[in-house]
Amino acid sequence: MLKPSILVIEDDLTLNAYLRDLLVKAGYQTEQCFDGETGLHSAKKQQCQLIVLDRMLPGLDGVSLLKALRETSQVPVIMLSAKGAEEERILGLTHGADDYVSKPFNSHELLLRIESLLRRYLNNSRPIRQCEISVDGLTLNSTNQTIHVHNQEIEFTAIQFKLLWELVSQPHDVVAKNELYQSVLNKKMAAYDRSLDMHLSRVRRKLNEANWPGERLQTVHGKGYCFK
Repeated sequence: MLKPSILVIEDDLTLNAYLRDLLVKAGYQTEQCFDGETGLHSAKKQQCQLIVLDRMLPGLDGVSLLKALRETSQVPVIMLSAKGAEEERILGLTHGADDYVSKPFNSHELLLRIESLLRRYLNNSRPIRQCEISVDGLTLNSTNQTIHVHNQEIEFTAIQFKLLWELVSQPHDVVAKNELYQSVLNKKMAAYDRSLDMHLSRVRRKLNEANWPGERLQTVHGKGYCFK
């Protein structure tokens, strides 16, 4: 089975090629980008499981790229930089880097850090093991991501399905908003971001239209949501 895919965003052609060869030999799938704009576009496709990101890039620097990426994705990022100053490391970590490696780096150490990050990331994003949940005529199937109300299938988006699954699979528990942002939207909760509320509102409406009480998905103000 192929190992996860890693996106390398590095403008130094020689170093980029070296990283590609290093990762391919370690068994990883690898995609290369050589500037910030292209790198951000590739990263937002979310087809990679980890990004190796250079701090200094033409057009869009590594920190700016990282800030933009973190608005929609929590894919692990290891930042590289020729600058070994403590301030540079703190800057990268502050804006969402998961690890920071100064150039020149030890290849074996870099591979170990990549493996460690991937292990944590993939463990946290494993699919739900339970295949089906049924509650009072509402049935959710995680294998094919279908929702039925009294044996009639209701159309839900992937995000709506995941949100409903997260709540229904934890009955009577208050699920914190920030946890749902991570598990459902794969991003950190930001001030004034109402996207999760909008998704939940649509889920409630679809359930009500199917004659199933959507109000059982309750808002617990200041905390999160709860399925009763």
